[in-house]
Order: sequence, then structure tokens, then C-alpha cells
Amino acid sequence: MSEKLDGVRGVWDGHVLRFRSGRKIHAPKWFLEQLPPFAVDGELWTKRDDFENISSIVRQKTPDYRWHQITYNVFEVPNQPGGLVDRLAVLKRYLKQRPSRIIQIISQTRIESEQQFKSRLREVLTQKGEGLVVRRGDVPYEVGRSNDALKVKPFKDDECEVVGYKPGTGKYKGELGAIQCRLKNGREFYIGSGLKDIDRVSPPKLGQKITFKYQKLTMHGVPRHPVFLRVRPVE
Repeated sequence: MSEKLDGVRGVWDGHVLRFRSGRKIHAPKWFLEQLPPFAVDGELWTKRDDFENISSIVRQKTPDYRWHQITYNVFEVPNQPGGLVDRLAVLKRYLKQRPSRIIQIISQTRIESEQQFKSRLREVLTQKGEGLVVRRGDVPYEVGRSNDALKVKPFKDDECEVVGYKPGTGKYKGELGAIQCRLKNGREFYIGSGLKDIDRVSPPKLGQKITFKYQKLTMHGVPRHPVFLRVRPVE
């Protein structure tokens, strides 16, 4: 297990740093020069409960001085042989020869008991961390999502009123892209995750109440990473 850092995913192929979507991250030259000549995968991060600041820094097309707050926390070394520990050891050996201030290897701890796991999860959440990642340490690297890695993080749920729609793009062109919602406090936001195909063709009606889950609120009081669950039955 390891802590799930609340940062921005950065995928380095040995030459270019990209978001998970494939878009280029415009990191400073001095930052990129400290990355290894082989592929690594990790989180661009500053500290716990600081996602909005991190996102603001790394999404700028012209990088500024705030990049000095960022560290690159590696949880995977793709294309290397062996299990997870073996693959991370490749980076560890590299850093012994070429130390870097910005690169950190995320600590991996062997799970010995359910009690140990729950204790560590409580500790991370108490310190405003996002959760844990549980992985099999003996399997080779897999491209894409893997059934051998599981994110463990708590969710809250709430209700909102449907007030509009955002049209879909790409494979959802001509269908619903996201539901525009309004909370009881008047704040509005969009929910695009969790929608089934039938929801995109026949979405909840305007004025209906829906239930969604989310991780936490932003500094503006808007749910972060909301996921559609269901239409609330009329009472």
C-alpha cells in the first residue's frame, strides 16, 4: 500500500511530460532536466489538501516561479522487468548516481493485516490525505488500468437539482455530456462522471433532484470530482 497523493498525474516518457490525457505539461526546463532518461509515472504534488494550488501551477502554458513548490512523486516505472518493487528499484539506483531535489519515490508498505491497513488509512485521512492505493507487488507492469491496483478513498454524498445540460463531445457527440446541477446554497456545477449510456440519451429532467457522490469541497464550496449515482425518487 501507498498513500494516494492529491496531486496532478504526470506521465514522463523519457522526453516529454504529459497529463494522463496525453496533453503536454509545460514544465520549466530546469524541472525537466532532473527527470531520468526513461519512463516514470507519478504525481506532481506540493502537500496534502493543496490540489487547487497544484492544478493552477501545472496547467499554466507559461511556467512560473511557483514550480519550485512542486515535487514529482513516482509510483511506477513502466517498461521495466519484475514486480513493482523491482521496477521502482531501477529509479532508486538511478537517483543514487544522480540525486534530484524534485523526484521522490512514493513509499510502498507491505500489508501484513487488515488492522494495519485500516490504521494507516485513518492516519492518512486524519492528516487530510486523499486515501491509499493497494497494489499487487509481484505482477509485471501493465499498460492502462489494472485490476491489480485499487484506490481506497472515502466519498461523501449529497443531492442537487438539475438546471441544465452540457452537450457531449467525441464519442458522446449528439448525446448528454454533463448535467448542470444546483446545490441548496445556489452554487452550480457539472456532473459528467457516473452517467450510463441510457442517462446520456434520456437524462434526468429539469427540476428533478439527483444524488451524487464526491470527495471533498473546493475552496469555493463546489464538490470535487462529483459522480452521478441516481435520480432521487419523488417523496
